[in-house]
Amino acid sequence: MRHRSKLISAGRRLSTVTTINMTPLIDLAFALLIIFIIATPLLEQTIPINLPIEQADAANQRKDIDYQTISIDQSGQIFWGKTPVNLNDLNTFLGRFAEQPDPPVINLRADAQLQYQAVIEVIDLIKENQLEKLSLDTQAQ
Repeated sequence: MRHRSKLISAGRRLSTVTTINMTPLIDLAFALLIIFIIATPLLEQTIPINLPIEQADAANQRKDIDYQTISIDQSGQIFWGKTPVNLNDLNTFLGRFAEQPDPPVINLRADAQLQYQAVIEVIDLIKENQLEKLSLDTQAQ
């Protein structure tokens, strides 16, 4: 008996099977899904900071507001986004934002073990540049 997996005999005329095997397509879809699940947390890399803890019922950061993040790690190093800066550079960046008609909210992330004075110096720079929208990051309890 001949093997007829690809050809079907209908009388004297032979025709090919016109169905698509869905199994490889489903396997590909699951493989891509797994890749995206693994890769997504790696895309959002931030400065590792041990944030202070707040109550769990506090308001979360709104997604519809434009934020600019300033981070201060445990050693006192200041970051503008992900770029390390000193206080003079930070003052320059803040001055540029102060010139905008609608400056973004400054999102300040500071390590919980950091001396309070380092945070106050950054807040003073924000005030000197007359930026009034300030958000302090914390961890939910």
